[in-house]
Amino acid sequence: MKKQQLDHVLRAAGRITGEKQFVIIGSQSLHGSYPDLADDIVRSAEVDLIAKRDPRRTEWLNVIGQDSPFHEQFGYYADPVDENTAILPKGWKRRLVNLPPGNTDGVRGLCLEPHDLAIAKYVAGREKDRIFTRELAGRGIVTRERLVALLDQTSVNEEVRERILADVARDFDARKTLDESRECHETGRQGPSTPASSTLEEIQAQGRKD
Repeated sequence: MKKQQLDHVLRAAGRITGEKQFVIIGSQSLHGSYPDLADDIVRSAEVDLIAKRDPRRTEWLNVIGQDSPFHEQFGYYADPVDENTAILPKGWKRRLVNLPPGNTDGVRGLCLEPHDLAIAKYVAGREKDRIFTRELAGRGIVTRERLVALLDQTSVNEEVRERILADVARDFDARKTLDESRECHETGRQGPSTPASSTLEEIQAQGRKD
């Protein structure tokens, strides 16, 4: 989803609810920090929204939700959620990032900071979330140290915490392998076990098998 499409959803959400601020919870919140990000990392068709002033009005967004005429016409839609939809680190509200200005009729988007978003995805742990977090690490959008620090501020049990730490290590090991492969390819040196010609997409494919 491009930012102009996100702007369109916000514009429609504002007209339906009369609200002027929405919290963006899902992957589209990356547009707050990276409005020109490549489409392949924010490919989902939905925008997870919470009406900030009156969360009860969030449900009104079903009129532009999944399988609505809006969705059928434009190919993307609003997904009304609440604060319990994602498990986030303490203090995430203080770190919300303003969506850069656009064609929203004055409606503002408040986006998750990328590390907070990543933690939510690590906690969810679905296949699409694992692909997403590996992209975040591979592109240098998040750092390992910050993720570990925020995990300590996230309400999860020890089993989930250990699983997330392993997932973080996996993602950054994959990035290290890719960086080494590229360096070897550029210098002509023999690389590590991953072939120098490997791409991030190939590593992702291997991750899906794992």
